[in-house]
Amino acid sequence: MLGWPHEPADARGYDGTGPGPVTPDGCAVEHWLRLRPGPEPEIIASAVPAGATILELGCGVGRLTHPLIERGFTVTAVDESPEMLAHVRGARPVRSSIEDLALGEERFDVALLASFLVHNGDPGVRAGMLRACQRHVADGGRVLIQREGEDWHLRVPRETRTEHGVTRVASADPVDANTSSILVEYEYDDARWTQRFLSYRYTPRSFEAALAAAGLAVDAVLTEDGTWVRARPV
Repeated sequence: MLGWPHEPADARGYDGTGPGPVTPDGCAVEHWLRLRPGPEPEIIASAVPAGATILELGCGVGRLTHPLIERGFTVTAVDESPEMLAHVRGARPVRSSIEDLALGEERFDVALLASFLVHNGDPGVRAGMLRACQRHVADGGRVLIQREGEDWHLRVPRETRTEHGVTRVASADPVDANTSSILVEYEYDDARWTQRFLSYRYTPRSFEAALAAAGLAVDAVLTEDGTWVRARPV
């Protein structure tokens, strides 16, 4: 199926189109409100202590926040978009970019960085996100990170269908040796959205090096496809 007309990305490589508010990184709030959590809440719950305090970085509209609260976790939900945070319920909301987050001496049992945010196309932002995880996780705590599969940039175009709509990764255009410009299309019966963003491709070695630079190390690989990992402060 062909895509639809799309405006060029902004100078940072991020944009989005479609009805309703769109965040600076191209996420359409109304689209994210339609998405349902998949296996992620159970993956997270099985990897951390029951009743843990969780710092959720980039919480969006609460797609993972709400299932985690239902499972008995105490969540502090961080996002830079007030339009996203307005939909979060039951958690303590904090409006901030991830890399600039500063909660003083407060520490959490778990720092959670989901939604492939660790692949941000800006090297300073990528490093800042991991440092934010490290400086806010308690001694003995853990950092949970969702990363792309090894062939994520290669299997294009591809699409996932649900009873509600279609998500289509339409293209992954090289920007440099390690970064792609990704175009994703979301199609429903009554609405369409697009999002373009930059995604950095880690190798196993570069991922471990990025963690090490932030004072973290892989503690466990949580899923067979390697997309979820748990790290510890070192």
